Amino acid sequence: MAAVTTDLSTTPVRRLLRGRFGWFLTGRTIDMFGSSMTTVALSLAVLQSSGQATDLGIVLAANIVPMLVLLLAGGVLADRMSRRLLLIAANTVSAAAIGGVAVMLLTGRYHLPSIAVLALVAGAAGAFASPALRGIVPELVADTDLQRANALLASSGHAVRIIAPTVAGLLTATAGGGWALAVDAGSYLLAAVLFLRLPPRIRTPVGDRTPAAAGLGRDLVAGWRIFRSQHWLVLTSVSFAVINAVNVGPWNVLGPMLVSDRGGPLGWGAVLSVRAAGLLLMSVVAVRLVFRRPLRTGRLFGVLPALPLLALGFSGEPWIVAVAAFVGGLGFTISAITWNTALQTRVPREALSRVSAFDDLFSFIAIPLSQLAAGPLAAALGAGPVALACGVVYVIAALVPLLSTQARRS
Repeated sequence: MAAVTTDLSTTPVRRLLRGRFGWFLTGRTIDMFGSSMTTVALSLAVLQSSGQATDLGIVLAANIVPMLVLLLAGGVLADRMSRRLLLIAANTVSAAAIGGVAVMLLTGRYHLPSIAVLALVAGAAGAFASPALRGIVPELVADTDLQRANALLASSGHAVRIIAPTVAGLLTATAGGGWALAVDAGSYLLAAVLFLRLPPRIRTPVGDRTPAAAGLGRDLVAGWRIFRSQHWLVLTSVSFAVINAVNVGPWNVLGPMLVSDRGGPLGWGAVLSVRAAGLLLMSVVAVRLVFRRPLRTGRLFGVLPALPLLALGFSGEPWIVAVAAFVGGLGFTISAITWNTALQTRVPREALSRVSAFDDLFSFIAIPLSQLAAGPLAAALGAGPVALACGVVYVIAALVPLLSTQARRS
């Protein structure tokens, strides 16, 4: 069993909240508020202006595709230049792009190609921000504080993901989609201002390396070599790819179908709310816990998020799925926090953003296929059996990294 200690002292948390990590946590929370608002506000605003589902599909695709295409380039740049400057630039670009969409809607000049281009620019900015966000945390806190820092970030993130979509919906319904996107753009800009409070040069370049010392391609290849040289890392990243393949589509497509058959739309909404409560609760508790073997702990607790899929397959009753989703949320949070901590402590600091980008790419790339395949598989085999089979595969995939001796002992 994973070794866990409990630290009831508030001193480490207070220390983390002072100084540069405190500014980063505030900026990151506001940044995530904007990111969580974007999809909802953009979707509602486009539908409100055009009434065409096709337009919405184009805009959302334009927003997500650059993330997949440019993620590795973002990882290279985050290792080559100041991550602080990259975060400031990415948030400023996002603010300008989303603000541009807001102006178009507020002035009544809806134009699909222009909005799609601006959504693409915002998605591209996100691809450069993501690796920098994970890579900058070890620059702001000591290694011994990384788990607490990641738990604090998870707590604020889960809270924001509960609040931001509701705010976006209320603003769109009352003031209009243009104003919702204007608030969204303002949150990105405020985050950029807060990131300015971080030290100008947090880290020291390794050796005599400068931004011009090597080509982007060579840096990318070097990052790939570091990534694949870590057996525990490759196994876990492949595990995440399989987990997303069997989880994202079935949960988002089959979940509403199976639960709504027994409890209606309100039943599915309740399940999602209960799951969010589990995510938030464990992220708060994790601030006080120290896992001596984070990799092993994360993989053991990483089995729990399979429970909602198994509950969908066995029952589909809203209250059963809700209980399973709550427990699954607890396990998912521990898995995510311990994984970020393991990466930040075991991967060379100068390559952390590139390695994180490869890890993210493995995780994200299976999601579109999962979403496309869930419906046809359910039509051919039945929604319940598909969900059940996916839950079983999830359990196996979550435990596969423990085949690595490094993962079992770390």
